[in-house]
This record gives sequence, structure tokens and C-alpha cells, in this order.
Amino acid sequence: QVQVVESGGGLVQAGGSLRLSCAASGRTFSSSATGWFRQAPGKDREFVATISGSGRSTYYANSVKGRFTISRDNAKNTVYLQMNSLKPDDTAVYYCAQRRPNNPVATTRDDDYDYWGQGTQVTVSS
Repeated sequence: QVQVVESGGGLVQAGGSLRLSCAASGRTFSSSATGWFRQAPGKDREFVATISGSGRSTYYANSVKGRFTISRDNAKNTVYLQMNSLKPDDTAVYYCAQRRPNNPVATTRDDDYDYWGQGTQVTVSS
């Protein structure tokens, strides 16, 4: 069973930055795509960004494109989400999710991800 743990959330003013980290257990980390999703109060969970197992392919939601950057360090079994120019609309619980081993293709559908973290709260004040 793969364990996924997020960290790095917090309270920040609009226009500020945060970097989220997602650490995953297991020896097959680089064979799995990893994604970030978020859920704001009263809203459905939505896709934010995803990265292929190799790190060569990335995809972003239109709402964060140009402001957020996803990256990974397979030697550390960690994926990062650098969030710049944060807006109050970015306030949500952010979840990291990993696909099963040998699924390196990045996808935007949450149904494609099998292992989920507990989430980390990001709050952006105006």
C-alpha cells in the first residue's frame, strides 16, 4: 500500500506564494503519475495539476496555469506544487494523489488515481 503525505499548506496573503510537498512511500514512485487536486468549501473536488512519472509531461487547470508549477524529485519520492500569485479563490484543501505502479501517464481525472493523502489546507486572505 502506497502512503501519500502532503505538507506545506498554510495562511498567506493574496499575491503571496506557497510550496506544497507530497511524499510517497514505495520503490516504484517514478513509475506512477502524481496529481494535485483541491476542494473548496461547498464545492466539488477539482483537478489542479499533474505530472508524469518521468516528470517530462505536466498539465494544469486553466485557473492555475502560469501561476502554479508542478515538479518531482524521484530520488526523494516527492512531488512539489509551487504556487505563486495566490488568490482568495485558491483557498481549499489540497490533495496529492498517485496512480498505481506502472501507470506513468499523467491524467486529469481523479478516478485514475488510487492513493490519496489526507490533504493540506491552503487559505489565501484578501
